[in-house]
Amino acid sequence: MMPKAQILKELVPVTARGEATRRKLLSAAEEEFGGKGFHAASVSSITTRAGVGQGTFYLYFHSKEEIFVTLVRDIGRKLRKQMLLATGDAADRLEAERYSLQGFLEFTQKHPGLYRIVQEAQFVDEAVFREYYERLAKGYSEGLSEAVRRGEIGPGDAEARAWALMGIGHFLGMHWCLWQGKLPERQVIDDVMKMVSHGLAMPTRAATA
Repeated sequence: MMPKAQILKELVPVTARGEATRRKLLSAAEEEFGGKGFHAASVSSITTRAGVGQGTFYLYFHSKEEIFVTLVRDIGRKLRKQMLLATGDAADRLEAERYSLQGFLEFTQKHPGLYRIVQEAQFVDEAVFREYYERLAKGYSEGLSEAVRRGEIGPGDAEARAWALMGIGHFLGMHWCLWQGKLPERQVIDDVMKMVSHGLAMPTRAATA
């Protein structure tokens, strides 16, 4: 059965004050779902953390499932935006990869519930779980394809590369940001980028002969 979040019309605030309350509820939901998990969290625990009445919750969301799905999408948008902004000053694609990775890790550090929330989405709403990663991969693939056209990196399957690079960031974030509660040292990023650079570099004449 489809989750209610996909069936019912989205409740959209019409005032700045309403949007501020909605953001407060989403922030509280991130802490609750990230700390307790989907099933242990409740509407009442979210509203208590947000400092609003339980009746107020239903002015913005129909159910716990809906705010969870909304949260996953909201986290995805914020992450993609931060990674894009992080690459703004990059001179080329390889430098952009470094900045993008750093942007992802910094986001993960600021959002410790990220991994738990996204992974639980697989069991709450699988379509939203897949959407989270597929939207991230789509933007990544487009950037890599454009870099090939500009001659900044060697030719290759942009989609496969995107998923592979996402995997690198995913597990670096898990090992350092989630489990150790800190950003990786500069040397770690340097070593990772050496590996990425060799994988994405333009082929030499000897290699293509």
